[in-house]
Amino acid sequence: MKTRVTAVFALVALSLFFCSGAFAAALDAFKGEKGEIRIAGGTAHIPVMKEAAARIMGLNPDIQISIAGGGSGVGVKQVGEGLVDIGNTGRTPTEDEVKQYSLQMFKWAIDGVAIVVNPANKIRSLSQDQAAAIFAGKITNWKEVGGDDKQINLYTRDEASGTREVFWEKALKKGDIAATANVIVSNGAMKGAVSQDPYGIGYVSVGHIDETVAPVAFNGIEPSMENVKEGKYPVARGLFSNTKGEPAGLVKKFIDYLFTEEGQQIVVEKGFISVQ
Repeated sequence: MKTRVTAVFALVALSLFFCSGAFAAALDAFKGEKGEIRIAGGTAHIPVMKEAAARIMGLNPDIQISIAGGGSGVGVKQVGEGLVDIGNTGRTPTEDEVKQYSLQMFKWAIDGVAIVVNPANKIRSLSQDQAAAIFAGKITNWKEVGGDDKQINLYTRDEASGTREVFWEKALKKGDIAATANVIVSNGAMKGAVSQDPYGIGYVSVGHIDETVAPVAFNGIEPSMENVKEGKYPVARGLFSNTKGEPAGLVKKFIDYLFTEEGQQIVVEKGFISVQ
């Protein structure tokens, strides 16, 4: 038994050695480099961007990486106008955007967008028709879908948001979103708003779901990471980093890093699905 346990520990240690070696090799590309990388756009991307930046700058303090949100539309506009080096989008850039700004697109993760309610709300499933009617303002009371006799408080994202665009297109089938809906600036802010409103309903990236909000099944399908990965959950998207023209120098190395074993492990750790 002692020999078997020792062998298991040796195998684990060897595995950790090779993994750490692979990860170190991924960061080796940044040794001896100097410069700045400016990133803006989709808010779902931020946890991955921050972790990647922290590891790179931790290795090499001569590299500075700044990260801002603003939504997918901001990411396209700012990278296209040369204000940032990388513009993140939670959707595929349109043909017009690609043509106008000579965008190069890099999809490094897959994500789902889930309807969420306050954990105190007993509603845990909605059909596509019910969801569309709620967000259009046609269903205004929770009792109409089996909940309490309370007014529904709507939360949505601004029109620059890739999360909104995917939700609007794939969950609402491009239906109306009521003008009375509260407009929220990010996934994190959406989660905070719904978590504090017992009668609120909104939507967030699946990677942002935690115990502060309750995910709602859509057409009977749970918005789980497994269902998104297997293609069963329909409200899903790619997460893209976009550059104006072919990336070079530090920017190329940063994007390449997202596709390394270490970069894809960060993607998984932050609640998204690897593309590798």
